[in-house]
Amino acid sequence: MTSDLLRVRDLKVSFATDGGTAQVLDHVNLTIGRGQIVGLVGESGCGKTTLARSILGVLPKNSARLEAGTIEFDGVDLLRVDPNRLAATVRGRRISFIPQDPFSSFNPVFTIGAQIMDLMKWKSPELDDADAGRSGWLPRLHGSRRYKADRERVLDLLRQVQLPDPEGVLKKYPHEVSGGQRQRLMIAMALLPEPKLIIADEPTTALDVTIQAQILKLLRDLATDHGISVLFTTHDLGTAWEICDSITVMYAGQEMEAASSEGFFKRPSHPYTNRLLKSLPSRGGSLSGIPGSIPALVDPPTGCRFNPRCEFATDICRQTRPEVTSAGPGHDVRCYHPVAEEKRHALA
Repeated sequence: MTSDLLRVRDLKVSFATDGGTAQVLDHVNLTIGRGQIVGLVGESGCGKTTLARSILGVLPKNSARLEAGTIEFDGVDLLRVDPNRLAATVRGRRISFIPQDPFSSFNPVFTIGAQIMDLMKWKSPELDDADAGRSGWLPRLHGSRRYKADRERVLDLLRQVQLPDPEGVLKKYPHEVSGGQRQRLMIAMALLPEPKLIIADEPTTALDVTIQAQILKLLRDLATDHGISVLFTTHDLGTAWEICDSITVMYAGQEMEAASSEGFFKRPSHPYTNRLLKSLPSRGGSLSGIPGSIPALVDPPTGCRFNPRCEFATDICRQTRPEVTSAGPGHDVRCYHPVAEEKRHALA
């Protein structure tokens, strides 16, 4: 069995818009190992969410077009799986999701317990794939024995995410718990089906700094304890440093660099990655931005999409997108002119 749980290769996704066809993902690659937490880093609009939704299989049917590529999960190309089978046996079971805004993910008129137990009707690990994919299975299989087992599983996970009085929490409505508690509930709900992969879409953005740190540590510990892989999308490099084993950087729909967290922060090889790290506030309080602006995806630059803002760009950068090359063990970069040590000092 391969050590890679997820392998996205040459994924190309476009969207029909009023202004034309937006090339949102341009032959993107991504690899997640078993039990690994991978950070997907990039500015707003770079394609992080589209990539996550492509993996989940929830792209909007009326506007999105999957033009090329494969999404191989646990040895199976999800793009070739029947959509009904994907919904029944993979989405929400083997791959689960933690949203950015937990409050909007709950229905305000039902108790937390009612909503969690309703989820377990469809996504309980007590169900096997044959039952999950068969029409008419629900009334027969959600009997008292399974209900009790599911409820005990829920209470146990609420304790693991460090929620006080789990029984009491289940009786409350979403507005009666804090933002941090709601996010803990989202983590518990993502873990309930015993998934192999969790996609966490900037799950700490709406929280204050203190709560963020608690949630990050909790997610890291639970993923490690349960042996679960995590795709963690974020625009916050500090958050990525705290939780991720490796990091993939995206810019304008293209992946630029993929490395271990240590390699990413110590030896950034792509000019964009290097500039991104230099744009963080220094200890002296100074800021160093990236000249230029993010290109529109309706008519993006040819070749490497960072080329209009890159001081090292040459004609080949504008003509053809670079292939993946190695910048060291476990460190891949798409660049004709990767940033060597002397260039890093020159850019400092």
